[in-house]
Amino acid sequence: MIKPGNIQHLLDTALELAVPVESVRLAMGGSINESYLITLTDQREIFVKTHRKKSIPGMYAAEFKALKLLSRTRTLTVPKPLYQDEDFLVMEAFREGAPAVDWQEQMGRGLASLHHNTRQSQYGFDMESYLGTFKQSNPWQGDWIGFWRDRRMGPQLTLLKQLLSVQDPLLKATDKLMAQLDKVLACDPEPAVLLHGDLWPGNAAANQKGEPVIFDPASYYGQREAEFGMMRMFGGFGQPCEAAYQEIWPFVPGYDRRIAVYQLYHQLNHLNLFGSSYYDTCLSTIRFIL
Repeated sequence: MIKPGNIQHLLDTALELAVPVESVRLAMGGSINESYLITLTDQREIFVKTHRKKSIPGMYAAEFKALKLLSRTRTLTVPKPLYQDEDFLVMEAFREGAPAVDWQEQMGRGLASLHHNTRQSQYGFDMESYLGTFKQSNPWQGDWIGFWRDRRMGPQLTLLKQLLSVQDPLLKATDKLMAQLDKVLACDPEPAVLLHGDLWPGNAAANQKGEPVIFDPASYYGQREAEFGMMRMFGGFGQPCEAAYQEIWPFVPGYDRRIAVYQLYHQLNHLNLFGSSYYDTCLSTIRFIL
């Protein structure tokens, strides 16, 4: 549990808020973080995340920077980040509400605008970031396929080889895919764009106006189709969302196969982090791609 002295430090020293605390409530959280909703006596609400166990160096710094970059686009609503250190991430809270009837369409159009407004030539990020507890290396480079091969798929497969035997069917299938990766991901050149990076239904909600809110990013600059790899993994963002996205910025033909490659990265990450329940899903995805 977060200590009262830590709350006082965060509010009085780090945030320079001379406002007493009215209440502290434990919020929904995952296995990595504990989260708290702090209500001040002036009715402002602050959201605080702290590591459930030991600190993970650089995790909150990367998330803080991602939240700032996403906020600056003024496309989708993002909680404003206020403070971070190795032990705490503090941001403004938002009141959750029922999604608007056109929430999916709003999400698709907002995401397309986010991507379109952050185009640049280099793929990567200013620092390492985290996808769950998996550390993502993000050195800047101009070759997207090389970035995806060396900085995304490669590290996941290195971990996978520690779990499976050399003759395992999944390892053989991944070797075959990697040998054809240049061909599979080939398409007309696309710019790098700012990605949320971990956009599944648990990292999106609606505010009291029913508008989309996104949070808990694992951001970097990448090819925009990579965003949909995670979005398609657990559902929650259906055809109306993708159709609204493509009204603003249509996908290049062949995108379903490429998105499956990006989805495979997240499936492999879940397999490496959480175990064998994702094995068959990974194998099925590779068979679809090839």
